Amino acid sequence: MFKNNVGGMDKIARIVLGAAMLAAYFLMPEASWFWLIGVVPLITGLAGSCPLYTIVGINTCKS
Repeated sequence: MFKNNVGGMDKIARIVLGAAMLAAYFLMPEASWFWLIGVVPLITGLAGSCPLYTIVGINTCKS
C-alpha cells in the first residue's frame, strides 16, 4: 500500500523508541501521552513506511 521509505538504523531506532515509550506507559499509567506518542514510531518502524517522510520526500532505504 505504502512505499517503503524507512530503512536500516532509522527503522531500528523507531521500533526501540516506540517500545520504550509503551513500556514507560505501563510503568507510569498516569502519563497517557507516552502511549499516544509511542505507538506512532513503533507502527512506522514495523511497517517500514512513514507518511510524513512521503510528504517531505525523505527516503532512508538503500534501494
